[in-house]
Amino acid sequence: MILIDTHAHIYLEQFAEDLEDVITRARDTGVETILMPAIDIRSIHQALELCDRFSGLFAMAAIHPSDTKTASDEDFEQVQSLCQNANIIAVGESGLDYHWDRSFDATQKKFLRLHARLAISEDLPLILHNREAQDDIIRILKEEKERSEHPERLRGIFHCFGGPPHVVPDIMELGFHFGIGGTLTFKNAGVPDAINEVPMEAIVLETDAPFLAPVPHRGKRNEPSHVRLVAERLAEVRGMTVDAVAEITSQNAKRLFALA
Repeated sequence: MILIDTHAHIYLEQFAEDLEDVITRARDTGVETILMPAIDIRSIHQALELCDRFSGLFAMAAIHPSDTKTASDEDFEQVQSLCQNANIIAVGESGLDYHWDRSFDATQKKFLRLHARLAISEDLPLILHNREAQDDIIRILKEEKERSEHPERLRGIFHCFGGPPHVVPDIMELGFHFGIGGTLTFKNAGVPDAINEVPMEAIVLETDAPFLAPVPHRGKRNEPSHVRLVAERLAEVRGMTVDAVAEITSQNAKRLFALA
């Protein structure tokens, strides 16, 4: 069985003491590839350092929406430059987060547009963080797609998708995938219903490690090996074998990120 964790922040300090063991457990569970979204400029460099240390790891470049509050134009120029690195396989994670602080919505939207245009320019997938902002994200992506000379290049993942279900057609029309992680295993999160109309060909698996660990590890540190638990739960939801879920979602990720 081959699994791909399309979203794990294993460069964070939560993994400083046992990263080699974490990666070994991932390999033992069938996770052959781990993709690392960025939070800020420092995290891009941290992820690239891990790419040099371990095989099967790839990085992304972007500024997380919550970090755009203090980001500068110079920071985005660094993101642009770092996208030339061969180990950068996506622009992410970008998006909008309206949950905690609405004082810099305009800045978040500005950086989302910049990231979307960068993804199109570099022909890279765009990885999106959404918290209570799906309508604005979809509207902005549609606008950027319409203004682009290469609209076919706009593609990517709505990371940690949990609904609402009515946005599924818009996301699919945009050509984006749905990132499904540990929240699928949460009893009252409603993720199975949210993805009821999502075809398997549009789903990729993720952990968001060290966050959102699946049951039975909920509340503890998440790690890439736990993507197997997400695959098992998705198999139950869809009435499929775990092997079939692993095969389909891994092929989806390989096509999206142009992985061998």
